[in-house]
Amino acid sequence: MKIGIRAHDLGKGTISDIAKLAKEHNIEYLQLVLSKAIIDDDGLLNEFKARTIQDVFQKNHLHVAMMGAYFNPVHSKEEVVETGLEKFKNHLKYASLLNCNYVGTETGSYNDDSWTYHPRNRTEEAYQTVLRTVLDLCQYSQDYHSHVVCEGAYGHVIYSPERLKRLIDDVETIYPGQIKVIIDLYNYLCYDNHHNHYQIFLQAIELLKDKIVIFHLKDYTLVDGKLKQVCIGKGLIDYPRILNEIQTHCPDACLIFEGITGKDINESLAYISYYLKEKENGSK
Repeated sequence: MKIGIRAHDLGKGTISDIAKLAKEHNIEYLQLVLSKAIIDDDGLLNEFKARTIQDVFQKNHLHVAMMGAYFNPVHSKEEVVETGLEKFKNHLKYASLLNCNYVGTETGSYNDDSWTYHPRNRTEEAYQTVLRTVLDLCQYSQDYHSHVVCEGAYGHVIYSPERLKRLIDDVETIYPGQIKVIIDLYNYLCYDNHHNHYQIFLQAIELLKDKIVIFHLKDYTLVDGKLKQVCIGKGLIDYPRILNEIQTHCPDACLIFEGITGKDINESLAYISYYLKEKENGSK
């Protein structure tokens, strides 16, 4: 399977710096957020910049799994939403020059910049606002052979696999094939439901497997009644079973480490690679 990482979890620098760090960790796939990964970057693409990045990555046998252009479609300031939309459309326009078809975002919160739970997130009004925004982006994406990729999270407007499935179905009736999905299991968890994490993952697979192009991989422990992210394989997520489901139902998806930095990168990579090989050897 394809394994990657968010580029800015490797560190921030020039494109050449990022390529070098990725090669040092034997990672071939990157989720790229320009302003977070590249020093002094304005976060926007143009043809020259896209071709320059792709030239460096191609020489280093690297691939962009997805461009990140995350923004909050229910932010209280209209100008913030408009800026986010413009950046997302900019990425949709130029992503293909990076041999990348996917541009991703989460779905935001009425808490504006904190992106945390707000009761209004779970209203029909919130859902319809996100739906209108995603429809606008999917319409735009058609002209550039790119796809909008949406990621749910417990505290956001799209807060469950069922809610994400509704969004997918509503968009598909108008712009078939233009929307894809990121599954980040950790995002759907809280103290009250984390013990059911495997069942939540199975539900996401059952509802969305045909649309999933990215899995974000994290792990966690409990500290003072709260979930705390840790190195993959050192937490509570049942990765042997999770990886089995991914390989069975979504073998072409890309596995992206998120929030994994420093020495945890190599440890997480070794852990995931071990179980993927175990599955492959068992199927021979």
